[in-house]
Parts: sequence; C-alpha cells; structure tokens
Amino acid sequence: MRATKARDAGLAAVRGLALAGMSLIGSITLFALAVTSIALIPVGVGVFTTPALLELIRSHANQRRLLAAKWTGTRIPVVRRPLPLHPRSGTAGQVERCTVLVKDPATWRDIRWLLVDMTVGAVTALLPLSLLSEGLFGILLLLGLWKPIVRAGGGYWYEFVRVDSWTTAAFAALVGICWIAAGLRFGPALIRVHFTITGSALAPTREAELGERIERLTETRHDAVDSSAAELRRIERDLHDGAQARLVAMGMNLSTIEALIEKDPAQAKKMLSMARESSAEALTELRDLVRGIHPPVLAERGLGDAVRALALRLPVTTEVEVDMAGRAEAPVESAAYFAVSEVLTNAVKHAGADRIWADIHHAEGMLRISVTDDGRGGASAGKGSGLSGIERRLGTFDGVLAVNSPVGGPTMVTMEIPCALSSPKTSSF
Repeated sequence: MRATKARDAGLAAVRGLALAGMSLIGSITLFALAVTSIALIPVGVGVFTTPALLELIRSHANQRRLLAAKWTGTRIPVVRRPLPLHPRSGTAGQVERCTVLVKDPATWRDIRWLLVDMTVGAVTALLPLSLLSEGLFGILLLLGLWKPIVRAGGGYWYEFVRVDSWTTAAFAALVGICWIAAGLRFGPALIRVHFTITGSALAPTREAELGERIERLTETRHDAVDSSAAELRRIERDLHDGAQARLVAMGMNLSTIEALIEKDPAQAKKMLSMARESSAEALTELRDLVRGIHPPVLAERGLGDAVRALALRLPVTTEVEVDMAGRAEAPVESAAYFAVSEVLTNAVKHAGADRIWADIHHAEGMLRISVTDDGRGGASAGKGSGLSGIERRLGTFDGVLAVNSPVGGPTMVTMEIPCALSSPKTSSF
C-alpha cells in the first residue's frame, strides 16, 4: 500500500513537472503571440499570422485534453465552429478563415485558458513536486546540511523553524516529513485539480454549449444534405459510366450473337465469351459500388470487425483493439467506419508510417475511436485536408475530432460520437 502511494505520488510529481513546463513555456509564449497577432489584424499583418497561431493554440489545448483523459479520465468537451470550405478548392480563404476563428467563442475560451494555465494551472501542477522536494530538503537539514548553510549565512529559516542547531534541524525534519506525507496523500489529487481547472476554462457553459451545438448542428445538417446529394451524383455517375455502360454493351452483343449464331458460329462463340467477361466486370463494379455505400461486413458484423477487415487490406501493419458491448445505430456505425477508413488512408498515403494502432471502445455514452501512427506528423484538421471532411461528417452526429500531430510524429487522431449501444446480435460471417 505504501509502495503504491509512493509510486503514485512520484508519478504525479513527474506529470506535474511536465504540465508546468507546458504551462510556463507553451501557454505563456502562445498567449503573448496570440494577443500581439490579434492586435495586428486591423493593419493587415494579423490576418495572415492569427489563423496559424490559433491553430497552434487549439493543438496545445487538444494535447491537454488528451492528457486529461489519459491520466485522470477527465473528459473536456470540444465545441467549435467548423471552418467554411470553398466549393472548388476545398479550403477557406485567408480572410474568411481568420474571421471565423476570431468570431468563434471557442477561440476566446482557449485564450482565456492560456491565461489560467500559465498562473493557477502552473501552480497546481508544480505543487506535487514542491511538496515532496520541500520535505526531502527538511530531512537533508537533519542529515547535516544545516551546518554549511548556517556557516554561510548565520541562520536559516525552514518554513517557520529557524535552523541553527541539531535540535532545530530535527524540528525541520519533522516539518519535512509532514510535507512528504502531504505530497503522498494529495499529489495525485492535485493533478486532478489541475485538469478540473483546465476543464472549467476550456469547456463552455451549459447555455453556451447548447447554443453552439444548435448552431453547429444546423451547419452540419446543411453539410450532410450537400454530402448526400454529392454521394447520389457520384453513384449515378459510377452506374452510368461503369456497370450500366457494360450492361448496354452486353445487350448489344447478345443481339448480334442472335444474328450470327447460325451464320457464323465461331464469331458468335467469341462474342459470347466477351459478353461473359463484360457481365463479370459489371458485377465486380456493382459489388465495389455497394461496398463503397455500405460495406457488407459492417452490416453483418458491426464496426469492430469492419475496421479489422479494413486493416487487413492495408499495406502497413495495423493493430485494432475493440471494446464494445453491443452495436451503435447504423448511421453512426457508417459515419464512424468511413471516418476511420479515411484516417487510415491518410496515414498510409501521407504519414509514411510503419505501424498504425486503432482503438475503438464505448464508455459513458460515448463511442471513442483513436488512430495513432508513427509517421512524420504535421497533420491538421484546419488545412482543407480530409480531416476537415471527417470533422464535418462527425459533426452531423454531434461528434468531435481532435488531432495531435507534432512535426516528426507521432500522430493521434481522436474521434468521439455520443451514442447508445444495442445488445449484440449473433450472425454468421
């Protein structure tokens, strides 16, 4: 029991030191740069620098969200307005991008959090290490450290004890033991307090969250309608240019075969072979088209097995872990499947990864999916990439996407969709 407490306290001290470093270095630097850049918007310079800085702040905040979930199980929601996309280029213009980011309430929550993080957040993060180190220093005084200190300065105050003899050094050691006991008892709790403060600064109020969610759902509804219309046009185009054209050609060949079957049996036999090949190709195209709309394995076996089947077809070693006690609704499964598919495709095409890990689990009414690769990093959801489309797809179901991808890697893409699971159904594969 004591060993476990000591280990937890030591781990809290190390984590607190890391958090304090991020707070005192990252948050202070980003806050100063962001305030300066926003102030330069009226003169035009800030229009070009502000979006990039705000994206860095978002990544910094998302990193803290990931650590909160990983270290303490604290979930800090993300509610942000999606960036508008140009219908041709697929990216937002610089001025439009800057305007949307500056008007987004989430941006000002992030900046407010930077101010909190560099002050109260840094203090709470440093406390676990400070308690233990202060206690150890008190014990070191009893071990003889007080002599050179007193010899150099004439006297030394350790907390409220003036150390100038072995007796006062013993009192200092007792105070130090109390500090160590406090560190062992309250160190892990202080890390949770740090993330609680982070959550209170980053998370919107209930009223603001509902208002932003309504606005976001309205926007994503329009996106869903547009996406559905584009998908229907794609299906019509694929049918017209692919399977339909082959079936028409096959029908014409059959008519020709009817005319040649008595006059030129050899030519008729050759055309029958061509018709057979056309029918096989048309069937293959139809199967590929149906698989692109809704993979059969997804309908039969659910999200976990569908992602496993997807991973088997990738040229990169991919590990998939699934922890789901049932199945989500079909639209949610479909959105999650295609989101994971696109993330995996991006990792293979652009990240140069040697290994990919996918984790799918359901807890507290949330479907959580994380995809991690050991590639080169540098991915962002705000550069008109496929990640922007994923964010909009998930937004239709009130889901969120967070990307942590420093240059040099690794990249972690986390997706969350609120949903309930039904009881698992048995089916054959």
